[in-house]
Amino acid sequence: MVFLVVLWRLRYKLSLRDIAEMFLERGFVFTHETVRDWEARFAPLMADQLRTKRRGQAGRSWYVDETYIRVHGKWCYLYRAIDHNGNLVDSRLSEKRDMEAAKQFFTQAVAVVGHAPEQVTTDGHRSYPRAVHEAIGKEVMHRTNVYLNNRIEQDHRGIKQRYYPMHGFGYVASAARFCRAFDELRQYFRFCFRERETRSLAQRRLLFCERLVALQELMTAIS
Repeated sequence: MVFLVVLWRLRYKLSLRDIAEMFLERGFVFTHETVRDWEARFAPLMADQLRTKRRGQAGRSWYVDETYIRVHGKWCYLYRAIDHNGNLVDSRLSEKRDMEAAKQFFTQAVAVVGHAPEQVTTDGHRSYPRAVHEAIGKEVMHRTNVYLNNRIEQDHRGIKQRYYPMHGFGYVASAARFCRAFDELRQYFRFCFRERETRSLAQRRLLFCERLVALQELMTAIS
């Protein structure tokens, strides 16, 4: 039950109270604050396990951009990167948008996926060229092109669509925890790992059920 609560909280556009009411209909009684507590406890565990499982799977061409997330009435910056097939490289929430934040993101991304990229595409923000060279290496090709980077800007829609119904976050730590776990779970249930790859509805349903069972077994083992 706890696993489903955390899963639904991260994956679907449901409020804390929505989830509590849905389980109340099934005979399980708990408050929306309990949902928040379970998310705080188990979402990081889920994110860590999913990160470990996808180590080494990201491609060598990265598309990097940041999007805005409102936290306690202020805008923070969610740095995100995907590879050329649209698969998640990494994400990191920062209170600032500067060279140091960009360097920390690239350093973390390399540690998460286990290798440096051969090519990085960003927008024209002035912090990126130096951050790429200092955090990853001068041999990495850095491209600055708004049109080429459109794919990562479109990919931001995932967290944006999930985040809007929540009306922002109260604390940076909780926002960072949620965004990280959301991106990892979204990647885990992504069924097409290559560009222009297609799967039938039956295949998607089968893969979803298989991965759901595997994730539940994984969380049961570590919790």
